Amino acid sequence: MIFGKKIRELRDEQGVLQRQLAALLEIDTPMFSKIERGDRRAKREHVIKLAEYLHQDEKEMLTLWLADKVLDAVGDDELSNDAIIVAQEQIQKSE
Repeated sequence: MIFGKKIRELRDEQGVLQRQLAALLEIDTPMFSKIERGDRRAKREHVIKLAEYLHQDEKEMLTLWLADKVLDAVGDDELSNDAIIVAQEQIQKSE
C-alpha cells in the first residue's frame, strides 16, 4: 500500500481527481480506487505514466511499487526480514 498511499497524497496535493488519473491509465475509476487503496496492483507502465503526470521521479515511484510487491510476497511472516536479507545479497552478487 506504499505506492497507493503516495499516489493519493500526490493526487490530493495537486487537486487531481481519481477519474482523471483513471482516464490517463485507460482504466475505470473503481479500478484506480483499488490501486490507490492497495487492493489491486498497478502495472509497471501505469507507474511510469503516473510518475510523469504527477511530476515525480520515475525511479522513486517504481521503487515504491516494487516494495509493495515484495511486501505482498513476504507478508508478515516471522522470517520475512531474513528472506529479504538473503534476496538482497543475491541481488548484490548479480550486479
